[in-house]
Amino acid sequence: MADDDAKTDKTGAPVTVTREAGEFTIGVEGKTVGRAAFADRDGQRVFYHTEVDKAFGGRGLATIGIAEALATTRDEGLRIVPVCPSVVSYLEKHQEFADVVDRPTKAIVDSLP
Repeated sequence: MADDDAKTDKTGAPVTVTREAGEFTIGVEGKTVGRAAFADRDGQRVFYHTEVDKAFGGRGLATIGIAEALATTRDEGLRIVPVCPSVVSYLEKHQEFADVVDRPTKAIVDSLP
């Protein structure tokens, strides 16, 4: 992500968030420990699944990953469609994204892998 501010988790460990094909990976301690999966369609990025390895739970990694993924999506000019409950929850607490969020439709949900 184009953010020069180093991200750290609740333990102070450096965190990286990297966009890959169909997902943003969350890395800590030199290994990939989580991901936020998405599908792009018609100017929208549909976030449908977020996970973090249980061994790294409770460190705020999903929140960091989601925040970076949403900011990147907005910066790329795409609309955000939250299907994943973690992304929905994040967006409820962060209204700064409200202007770029679309509600998921049945057609969108049915198109997901």
